[in-house]
Amino acid sequence: MDDLKATMFIAGTGMRAQGTRIKVISENIANGDSTAQTPGGDPYRRKTITFANEMDRALQADVVRIEEIGEAPGAFDLEYDPSHPAADPETGYYKLPNVNTLIEMTDMREANRSYRANLQVIETSKSMISQTVNMLR
Repeated sequence: MDDLKATMFIAGTGMRAQGTRIKVISENIANGDSTAQTPGGDPYRRKTITFANEMDRALQADVVRIEEIGEAPGAFDLEYDPSHPAADPETGYYKLPNVNTLIEMTDMREANRSYRANLQVIETSKSMISQTVNMLR
């Protein structure tokens, strides 16, 4: 039964990691149209998430953890509209966020599938524990 508990714990860390990933993706989608607050300023910059394996000494197994929530590098696209509140007063251009909704939705779908796969591992482990207890009665 210790192996099944370890399996559930490992899957739980995966669910937590994917849950955080979904939150980051949701923030990116929500701010996909957020321009700068000041003229000529930078708009919302897409957030990224990095995972890492970590050895859990008690379980003697690798578990996933969030290594970093960072920002995507790169230049912003520009759009010309001198009347926009975020437009640079000299050039008339304002910067657009570096968020691509199609990429975010694809990442969201992948994170959701991974979350569900980890949930299925937990449900299967619980079922195996229950069956083992019933057999021992």
